[in-house]
Amino acid sequence: MNLKKVFTCLAGLALGLLFCQTADAQDDVITVRMLTYNIHHGAGTDDVVDLDRQAAAIGQADAEVIGLQEVDSCVKRSGYIPEAAILADKLGMYSTFGGAIPLTGGKYGVAILSKEPPLAVHHMPLPGTEKRTLLVCEFQEYVFATTHLDLNEDSCIASLPIILEEAASWGEKPFFICGDWNSEPTSTVIRTMKSNGFVMLNYPANINSTHYTFPAASPKKIIDYIASYGRVTRSIRKREVINEPVASDHRPVMVEVRLNSYTTGVSSLSAQDESMQDEVYDLTGKKMGHGALQKGLYIKNRRIHAIK
Repeated sequence: MNLKKVFTCLAGLALGLLFCQTADAQDDVITVRMLTYNIHHGAGTDDVVDLDRQAAAIGQADAEVIGLQEVDSCVKRSGYIPEAAILADKLGMYSTFGGAIPLTGGKYGVAILSKEPPLAVHHMPLPGTEKRTLLVCEFQEYVFATTHLDLNEDSCIASLPIILEEAASWGEKPFFICGDWNSEPTSTVIRTMKSNGFVMLNYPANINSTHYTFPAASPKKIIDYIASYGRVTRSIRKREVINEPVASDHRPVMVEVRLNSYTTGVSSLSAQDESMQDEVYDLTGKKMGHGALQKGLYIKNRRIHAIK
């Protein structure tokens, strides 16, 4: 046999195996873009409710999942419209709304928009002078949550054990949380979160003005965050505060991360506790029957966590 041909065949086989191993390794890593945005019930700095310009600001990021705060659902001041569902429709996404406060005919709270439908959803009350809620959506590769913490620092700190318990309950599945937390990076709230395993993704060690999020017209501080529980990200590929000074009183914040793929065909939430999905409502507050999660639905959760 021609030794040159044998060597060529063996070399080709080795390269093929190396290529397959590299491809497999790459297949085990996914890239996810996340965004957080306090939309100020749809109103800009000019007090005009205009979801088109907010959708345009959000659309710039092309994020897979988006946490929204200060969201109206069928509230008088914003024209009795389901804001999260409308934004999702404009962006070609799914919407999940978590109501915190009954308000003039509707509800006021937080929402999550996503390119894929959630496997499971729940939300729970948090302490606050004004009612607050933590909204959690499970997806195939990760869990994503959003909340709007109270202006009162004691209430924020009282919320942290609930948030920590929720994050830890997902085990090895990557957990991300975002929102307007009304706290700056040097605050007791953020320092406590970091000391308990949360990693702030939207700013580096050396903060500068490009990382400021509020007020939108001329940002002077960071109070909006995207964080992971534990160091689940392989790398942060990009972090950006989107230059939108008018659409809301906050600016949108985007982070793009790479993480190891976590694939499961079963909803961990459903497997652990089906009672979390006991009551399902539409955006007007009408109770719905059980079944597949539909766009715009939110779930009222009776689970109450004791504050440690």
